[in-house]
Amino acid sequence: MRAAPVLSLFYGACFWAMAFILGAVFRNKPEYTLSFVSGCFLVGPFLAMGLYESSRRTEAGEPQDFTASLTCWDKHLGSMGLLVLVVLLLELLWGRASLVVFAMFFNTGMPSTYSVMDAVFNPRNWEFVAVYTAVGGVFAALVYSTCVVSIPMILDRDTDAITAGISSIRAVTSSPGTMLLWGALIVLLLMAAIMLPWAAGLLVVGPWLGHASWHAYRGCYGPVS
Repeated sequence: MRAAPVLSLFYGACFWAMAFILGAVFRNKPEYTLSFVSGCFLVGPFLAMGLYESSRRTEAGEPQDFTASLTCWDKHLGSMGLLVLVVLLLELLWGRASLVVFAMFFNTGMPSTYSVMDAVFNPRNWEFVAVYTAVGGVFAALVYSTCVVSIPMILDRDTDAITAGISSIRAVTSSPGTMLLWGALIVLLLMAAIMLPWAAGLLVVGPWLGHASWHAYRGCYGPVS
């Protein structure tokens, strides 16, 4: 981030804007929340790729190039497109599974957007919380395992989406403790960033995690020989 402060803050502002708009949609038009989340799943990987390109340039001793960071995905559009479609499909299945769990286990009636947290953590809904956490954990693990190193691998090695996804899953299964810790750090840092007023922490935490993810990929596979 010190090597490319302006570029990093630009991407941080993009992540912050996505979270801010998502919060506004949830408060005012909750029926469109899932659609907007789907859009974030489409846009997010391309934004992250710009940060990976910045980190790649820093590592290689190349000058930072804002335009290159914005367009680095264009040579990998086929692989990125397929990977994003897989993630989007998992997200849609996750949304459908959430509705099923909600219908089967939620016991206190439909909450409003202003009382959703109180309703969810009502003692009568403990079964819902347990099942929802388990089902959500499965889908979150699938998304995380598929994407944790696949996107920087596509940028760095121009691999196809299937190879990158399988390599990412293999990295998780070969070092489960390390990858679980890395995933927990991502969640905790993002939660801390969102809890700040206006979710302003995303301005820094978003690009910080993006750059760190490039080094996580390097830690798994090292530079191309």
